[in-house]
Amino acid sequence: MSEDSITTVLRSVVVPVVPDEAFALFTGRLGDFKPPEHNMLAVPIAETVLEPRVGGALLDRGADGSECRWARVRVFDRPDRLVFSWDIGPTWQIETDPERVSEVEVRFIADGNAATRVEIEHRHLDRHGAGWEAVRGGIADDQGWQLYLDRFATLASEATR
Repeated sequence: MSEDSITTVLRSVVVPVVPDEAFALFTGRLGDFKPPEHNMLAVPIAETVLEPRVGGALLDRGADGSECRWARVRVFDRPDRLVFSWDIGPTWQIETDPERVSEVEVRFIADGNAATRVEIEHRHLDRHGAGWEAVRGGIADDQGWQLYLDRFATLASEATR
């Protein structure tokens, strides 16, 4: 196993919408498929927002108005790809040092005339430092990126009805 394969997690799903629609759903409705239990706030999440621009945040806003900014948009290239930092460290707390965060790339690839393969590549996990394996374990698990993609596939299927 190469070092890259150890420090990278890959997941994918095919959804029944074209890439532009898949990109719009993923970026515009992240809160509709992000598991509410994936919450670092002290209160329930009222909404999850992806600010659609380079430098924008991915954040959860609590029922009390509090915010948890857990990622920063690095690439916003509609309809092909989205890249953001993963600012959540091995203790599942926000990491403020930009040298100690990993990176997530989401690619939207046409799969025939009416479907899209959505690929998530979460890479550079070792940048989190000691304990980075806990981050890998969490995101590689069925309750990690695969759960997001499964819920996204349901959302995309409902959008075609």
